Amino acid sequence: MRKIGVMRNIGVASRIGVISFAGLLLVGLTGSGALAAQGNTNGAAGQMPAFYEGRLVTVNMFEVPAAEGSLLDKNPSINTIYASNDLDEEQDLVPVIDAIQGEEFSPLWQQVLIVFNPGSTPHQFTSEAQILASAGGAHPEITLVATDEVYRCSVVGQK
Repeated sequence: MRKIGVMRNIGVASRIGVISFAGLLLVGLTGSGALAAQGNTNGAAGQMPAFYEGRLVTVNMFEVPAAEGSLLDKNPSINTIYASNDLDEEQDLVPVIDAIQGEEFSPLWQQVLIVFNPGSTPHQFTSEAQILASAGGAHPEITLVATDEVYRCSVVGQK
């Protein structure tokens, strides 16, 4: 009499159940579920679209936690990224950057939040010039709020 492997005697539905249970157990024990959902922001999960002078590009970024305040004081060549929300949150509008590689580019970026003033309708900006024009004048449309958050950012592609 030939022996048949244990898994051959178990039905397909039972095998799927065993595999699913093992996978859930692994995720539950390691906490990998949260990491898988969030993604690793040091790789492709940290990519987002941004505008530079009217062109949509893709940037890869992550916050530099130890940099808050200290890098801003010590490094005069930090670039600016304008955002509608904290960059750690989902964006209402696509962020705008003020430089790309080859044009006074620094890998460090200070986050500046765009706040629409009362009576102004939020809309998408596509360049730093538009943002600065909207923040100036006798009746500015927006207020710019510089934060102490610094991000490491690189332009990784154009859309």
